[in-house]
Amino acid sequence: MEVTKVLKTDIEETVLADLIVDAIRDIKGDNIVKIDLRKVADAPAPFFIICEAESSVKINAITNNIYRRVFEELGLKPGHMEGGSAAKWNLIDYLSIIVHIFNPEARVFYDLEGLWSDGDFTTFDSV
Repeated sequence: MEVTKVLKTDIEETVLADLIVDAIRDIKGDNIVKIDLRKVADAPAPFFIICEAESSVKINAITNNIYRRVFEELGLKPGHMEGGSAAKWNLIDYLSIIVHIFNPEARVFYDLEGLWSDGDFTTFDSV
């Protein structure tokens, strides 16, 4: 996939992060966390946003809503996406922000929050 533009400022990253969280909330994603990894050596991106959903249908609905809203509102396409219709974990890579949409068991198994515990965490209430 082609990236339509690259975010260059903290303000742009903040706008993208807020939009992603809002798109997750649209579909009632649970346990939303943003991890700021800018001060962590060897981090794959400046930010992770992680959430969960109980079914693959809901995981895909969240994924599709994030993709749609970010493209419609900011003109951005992800650099990479992984997962699919039966996936227990979808990933959307916007280069500065990597979004992980898990089912609860996969989230516990992969424990990204534990792996990147040196980052600064922000939690968001589900709507």
